[in-house]
Amino acid sequence: MVTSLNVPRLVIAAPSSGSGKTTVATGLMAAFSERGLAVSPHKAGPDYIDPGYHALATGRPGRNLDAFMCGPELVAPLFAHGAAGCDLAVVEGVMGLYDGAAGRGELASTAQVAKLLRAPVVLVVDASSQSRSVAALVHGFASFDPQVRLGGVILNKVGSDRHEEMLRDALEEAGMPVLGVLRRAPQVAAPSRHLGLVPVAERRADAVSSVAALADQVRAGCDLEALMALARTAPPLDCVAWSPEDALAGTAGTAGFAGTAGFARNPAPRRPAGPQRPVVAVAGGAAFTFSYAEHAELLRAAGAEVVTFDPLRDEALPEGTAGLVIGGGFPEVYAPELSANEPLRKAVAGFAAAGGPVAAECAGLLYLARSLDGKPMCGVLDADARMSERLTLGYREAVAVSDSVLAPAGTRLRGHEFHRTVIEPGAGAAPAWGFTRPERRVEGFVERGVHASYLHTHWAAEPSVAVRFAEAAAAHR
Repeated sequence: MVTSLNVPRLVIAAPSSGSGKTTVATGLMAAFSERGLAVSPHKAGPDYIDPGYHALATGRPGRNLDAFMCGPELVAPLFAHGAAGCDLAVVEGVMGLYDGAAGRGELASTAQVAKLLRAPVVLVVDASSQSRSVAALVHGFASFDPQVRLGGVILNKVGSDRHEEMLRDALEEAGMPVLGVLRRAPQVAAPSRHLGLVPVAERRADAVSSVAALADQVRAGCDLEALMALARTAPPLDCVAWSPEDALAGTAGTAGFAGTAGFARNPAPRRPAGPQRPVVAVAGGAAFTFSYAEHAELLRAAGAEVVTFDPLRDEALPEGTAGLVIGGGFPEVYAPELSANEPLRKAVAGFAAAGGPVAAECAGLLYLARSLDGKPMCGVLDADARMSERLTLGYREAVAVSDSVLAPAGTRLRGHEFHRTVIEPGAGAAPAWGFTRPERRVEGFVERGVHASYLHTHWAAEPSVAVRFAEAAAAHR
């Protein structure tokens, strides 16, 4: 049933990456949460790391809104699922405001997400090397697409009172409200490395302090009342809120690709039958921080009991484990510690050898390999992994090449690759995916009950993945 969601909301965008979106978005979330508001945090695009900081700022799961992986049709329903009952929703954009999937126009851009949510946009501008030119820059972004409503600007990295005065004068001429001014403050910046910010799980105590400092900075430099007033101008959003139960029943957009050339709907999922709940163990901790909240929700709705374990600390799989999910993260940073946990490596290898269903994405793929940078891993796959100088990054269109615990051959999904490692496979395993765009190649491993691949996917786009995996876990148990 279509309902009307009347949640005040803002999209925090920028002209380019590195302008300060995460600083502003996380600071706003924390500052409004400190006022006692229930703030719903969201991130446009596939990024896993920023939502961890959002969750820390708000006490709610950070949720991604990705129009490429899930389809534009699911952006508003997934937003409504996360924002229900909240006083405010803040959406952090991706890259520059109009940047999206390469060669696909506005698809998966922050601008598209803002239009789908009917939300006003606040543009965060790195003003460190400009003065009056800021007005021309902002005018261009405001006029490029009349359907994108730019409600104001937050100036970041402002150097002095005089610098601020020149910027304000220029934007006043352009008729663009200045909603905040942030001075240069490197002391509150989160540390980065080869794939972006260091995840919250790796620096929780420091991250708490950083988020608190961001809240202080935003509170001091931004007009929170004006920002809230702008958020309230967002009109009611009429849509069917996504839920894992409805998704499994086939009533809430099971594929997200309807109307997209070359991507027909996959068959609707079936909820597994049976009174007992198979235990699905999901890797967590500092080495495996990448996951979408909807994956666990779908597994639970499909009848599984989801239990988290930490491969850095736990020496055995959770009791009764019937399925194993090892998502993304940074095993390359923790290779010595993961290797040193030999009891768990042997337990994972034994589980896979017994035919247990295993779903591994990116970091999980590396953990299942024979070795990572020369350190012994689980040895489930006849393959060795190592760090590389080359960054592999981008959206992918994929077709399942082999029947697996996640999907039958022929299933079409969209996903995302993001890694600086390479894996050198041996023989024996069948490929998991055939990529059809932007390049044609096969990738990943399917062997016994194991599905391992570099491809990150969002199961809300294809709920039958969760159902099929829960069914495999129930059968293995």
